[in-house]
Amino acid sequence: MRITTGIVTALACCACLQSKAFCGFYVAKADTKIYNQASQVILVHDGNQTVITMSNDFKGDVKDFAMVVPVPGVLQKDDIKVVERQVFDKLDAYSAPRLVEYYDNNPCEQMRYKMMAKSAAPMAGMGAGMAEDEARAKKDYGVTIEAKYTVGEYDIIILGAEQSNGLQRWLTDNGYKIPPNAEEVLYPYIRANLKFFVVKVNLEKLDGDYQTLRPIQIKFNSPRFGLPIRLGMANSMGDQDLIIYAFTKRGRVECTNYRTTKMNTGIKVPEFIQNDFAPFYADAFRKSWKREGQDAIFLEYAWDVSSSNYVKCDPCVSNPPDYKDLEDAGVWWVTGANSQSYYGSADFSGNVFFTRLHVRYNRAHYAQDLAFQVTPNNEQYQVRYVITHPAEGTFSCAEGRRYVREVAARREEELQNMNRLAGWSIYKHEDYLDDWNRQHGNNYNKVRQGSIGDTDSKGGMLIIGFLVLQGIALYFTLRRKM
Repeated sequence: MRITTGIVTALACCACLQSKAFCGFYVAKADTKIYNQASQVILVHDGNQTVITMSNDFKGDVKDFAMVVPVPGVLQKDDIKVVERQVFDKLDAYSAPRLVEYYDNNPCEQMRYKMMAKSAAPMAGMGAGMAEDEARAKKDYGVTIEAKYTVGEYDIIILGAEQSNGLQRWLTDNGYKIPPNAEEVLYPYIRANLKFFVVKVNLEKLDGDYQTLRPIQIKFNSPRFGLPIRLGMANSMGDQDLIIYAFTKRGRVECTNYRTTKMNTGIKVPEFIQNDFAPFYADAFRKSWKREGQDAIFLEYAWDVSSSNYVKCDPCVSNPPDYKDLEDAGVWWVTGANSQSYYGSADFSGNVFFTRLHVRYNRAHYAQDLAFQVTPNNEQYQVRYVITHPAEGTFSCAEGRRYVREVAARREEELQNMNRLAGWSIYKHEDYLDDWNRQHGNNYNKVRQGSIGDTDSKGGMLIIGFLVLQGIALYFTLRRKM
């Protein structure tokens, strides 16, 4: 059986089995599908109130699904909600890093500009049965059952605990399959006097696909603003990706106990990246993550998405989140309106700032849970890379001949950018520059002159090896002559 790592892992939760201003056109996006262990969470915050929506990408027998989330207090049934998966799909597609394309004009023809687009009812109440269960739990494990609910397809228990080994034994003895090393990561939450939001699937309430579990949303009041990720590391020794979609009234969300930095944006890359943008961005993110010491939080999108702000992305991948999307995400301060927005989606009133953060975390580099703050920074930002298609036709005029040389220099720069950002070998793509030069009779060929550094180039090593052999041969030739 295989269980993929979803928000169940990334949000400090898994008690489950082991898992593992451009004017261009949008071409492709790097959404969460490119990561093997990607989890997603929607984080809505204002004042002391927080709403967290957890997306589960659980695969396997739903009888084995379990989730444990530290929470600051006892949640009431009205504080728990089940939402549809589509809200995550919408936010991911809208805010994902993207590739845009442009088309050059032929300087030898009349000016033209061509663009193409590629395209819940409660369980048995606190009666005698529950009172007996609670008394036994308190006596044997140091665990208090604070509340029980059924919400949608989930059975939910709110627990208090006095010791981590008692909590671990209670979860195990009551059929929750948790990692064997969970005790050490449970202890800090117990010491902080947190409660535990424990979830299992109610098979009788499950409707439809047994492989698809809907996201769970919880709300609570607490001066703390953050996400617990340490418990999620108990069931995985490797790297895990977490995508955070954060909504606030004022401005950008940033991490306070780890550095928040930006991914590169607006950089020109070769045309052939169009067919491989997802793996390109995955490698570019991996290289940036390593360069930053594997402990930085990366900003991928930040924008005011209020209805009053007509420009919410540049370029846009799809319609921005509308009132229904924000309502499903838990943004409680917006109100719907009867009018339609500029994009044709449902309008709303209220200020909303949308931040997308990407965290890749592991045991070695993340000893603390994530702590956040809402900043007054409302500067717009999104990750985008640019491809430019050369003009078509002949370039017989003086401006055209200059343009041919400019495109060759641009293609060299694009190859350099590709190598610098993602570590992709330049020498495997020499034809990208050579074909242009041969087609237009241009002698620009700096790649073969070795002016481009290649951080992953077997070709460069072969050249060095050849020169070394030449030097050895010359040495023995001179010795014979002596």
